[in-house]
Amino acid sequence: MKNYITVSQESEYARIPFSDVLVTRKRNLFMGRKWNNIDIKVGLTIVSVHLLALFAPFTFTWGALCAAIVTSVSFGLFGITLSYHRNLAHRSLKLPKWLEYTFAYIGVLSMQRDPIFWVSIHRYHHQYVDSEKDPHSPTFGFWFSHMGWIFDNGYIFEKYQERKNVEDLKNQVFYRFIKKTYPLHTIAFAAIVYSVGGFSYLVWVVGVTNTCVLHLTFLVNSACHIWGTQVWKTGDLSKNNWWVAIFTFGEGWHNNHHAFENSARHGLEWWQIDVGWYVIKFLEVVGLATNVKLPTEDHKLKKSFVSDNKLK
Repeated sequence: MKNYITVSQESEYARIPFSDVLVTRKRNLFMGRKWNNIDIKVGLTIVSVHLLALFAPFTFTWGALCAAIVTSVSFGLFGITLSYHRNLAHRSLKLPKWLEYTFAYIGVLSMQRDPIFWVSIHRYHHQYVDSEKDPHSPTFGFWFSHMGWIFDNGYIFEKYQERKNVEDLKNQVFYRFIKKTYPLHTIAFAAIVYSVGGFSYLVWVVGVTNTCVLHLTFLVNSACHIWGTQVWKTGDLSKNNWWVAIFTFGEGWHNNHHAFENSARHGLEWWQIDVGWYVIKFLEVVGLATNVKLPTEDHKLKKSFVSDNKLK
């Protein structure tokens, strides 16, 4: 990304440790700003989930642990990575409607807001990446990019009053219904979990699972714009981060993703583990995924740093 900050100006800003990212903007995370009703509801939800997770050592059972692992994979892989991100936000592939809605509903249960909200924010992120209008750039600081922004709906409304970048989802009854009834689905899921397995399952399936999946998703927004390597010309701070990729089913190959945002495959090299892509490829083989998008060799050449060297 082009950086016109002078040496004298740089001294005025804080540098995020072990990176070249400067915090050049300020935003109050908690104090000194107005909290609206949505902020309070989101805050209470996030705090409640984290408090539940604290009971994990005292409620451990093998059954609860297995249920949490299955739920974590379902939420992270099918709900967020495959559905919310690659299918809905970027239209990297096409699924039959019954399967699209099934995966999207799994994402709803992961407590990351409804698909219309999630997709809108992510599309704005790509449109304004690491600029003043980016929803969660680390130039506002690590904690703001990681999770501070989700408690500040006033900031979101301030940046994007129109929110007209998700008309494709708004035109579908299913997504409008989910948006209007979103809290009911997460509450019902928690109630079902409790009725099946009691408090231990509630702690592990709702508390531990959602705490882990939330922070892994947040790391793609924060860590993958701070630490790692850039192998493509993207004009932003996006990085490929191998350890985030391992735990997020391939989402950590973030510089690859910003270079080719419509690609269904994020781990472009054979050694870049991308479980999300493996699932998509399987769905394509069995005929459930179509119009699977990949970057062309010409597109790769245009984004490659090698092409700059050839021109010099």
